[in-house]
Amino acid sequence: MISTNQLKNGNHIEVDGTVFKVLEFQHVKPGKGGAFVRTKLRRASDGNVIDKTFRAGEKFRAVRTEARKMQFLYADGTDAHFMDAETFEQLAVPETAVADALKWTKPNDEVDVLFIDEAPTSVQLPASVELEVTETEPGLRGDTASGGGNKPATVETGAVVQVPLFVNIGDRIKVQTETGAYMSRA
Repeated sequence: MISTNQLKNGNHIEVDGTVFKVLEFQHVKPGKGGAFVRTKLRRASDGNVIDKTFRAGEKFRAVRTEARKMQFLYADGTDAHFMDAETFEQLAVPETAVADALKWTKPNDEVDVLFIDEAPTSVQLPASVELEVTETEPGLRGDTASGGGNKPATVETGAVVQVPLFVNIGDRIKVQTETGAYMSRA
């Protein structure tokens, strides 16, 4: 069992039979009344984010999580297929559960697949990835008044990223996976 005072960002807990990942939490001690914990939780099954408040000291079942290195093979529209690098065992994860991660993952990339209670649920990505720009408008000199400015660029995975005007087709760029923001040229 895990108590509210043991919560950490990234922990997985079970609330009313549903597994959640703790995104944020805040202990609140009002001047009057009992202390409580305000949390922002992501449902592991479908990725929905909810806000929930618990009384201080409330207990939950701690959920066993494990990240395994796997190779992303392909997505077929309904499932994303992964292969264990050691046993060569293949598994399919519903594409809706990992859609955000697939925007930044190319076939044959190695990723960490998160297993919750022995069932694959999501993909953990590195903080940033390097991808090649496959489509973007040419940036013209004098396009902006102050020297800055952005334009949309499509990367090799199909995701669209806002990039500075000097980025061209064929350039490799570094993208932050959590926000989808351009970081630098690779």
